[in-house]
Amino acid sequence: MRNLLLILLLFPSLAYAQPGLDVLSVIDNQDGGQTYTLSIKIFFLMTALTLLPAAVLMMTSFTRIIIVLAILRQALGTAQTPSSQVLIGLALFLSFFIMTPVIDEIYKGSVQPYLDEQITISEALGHAEFPIREFMLAQTRETDIELFATISGNENIATEADIPFSLIVPAFVTSELKTAFQIGFLIFIPFLVIDLVVASVLMSMGMMMLSPLIISFPFKLMLFVLVDGWALIMGTLASSFYFA
Repeated sequence: MRNLLLILLLFPSLAYAQPGLDVLSVIDNQDGGQTYTLSIKIFFLMTALTLLPAAVLMMTSFTRIIIVLAILRQALGTAQTPSSQVLIGLALFLSFFIMTPVIDEIYKGSVQPYLDEQITISEALGHAEFPIREFMLAQTRETDIELFATISGNENIATEADIPFSLIVPAFVTSELKTAFQIGFLIFIPFLVIDLVVASVLMSMGMMMLSPLIISFPFKLMLFVLVDGWALIMGTLASSFYFA
């Protein structure tokens, strides 16, 4: 049901269609035969389902988290450790932890009343949109919103409620990419200092044939373990998201 609400938010034309989806239509021919046709709504629904994973990734905290974790792995110089599957798993579950207040608000404000037949599907979609908009706008820079507003020609936006959903999503993703690289830059600096110190020491000792990465790697791991790096990274990422 939650996935269906998200699909209908992205494709509002489905929300205002006739209730239910007519999977199969039967047309009587003049010769007494019958013609069976599939509804075009099913085609739109299947298309929306293929876009659902991208929508979930782009409209949540997943983008920032996975980029920061990838930069961290590069800074440590651990190649494929942790593996990409582990990083994606960490990003997914941390995203679920961060998005839990938004999910709970959507469930209590739209899903549960709709299941109890207290509101219609249109009203449920309207209630479900507000928590997602609030979350994304809280993380989005005004400059990014102004950029896409200028590109789309919607420069006369008076309030946040007037910002179309199609404009919020690209502005949100752009802001998330910028924030993720800023956090990644701060994470990279201590490990870069270790690499520079090790490379300078090796050059002063005349050991230019020895790769500095081999020597600096255990020092970077030791630094990361001593500062309780994983807890620090996870805590920083979780606290970097705020609500308006």
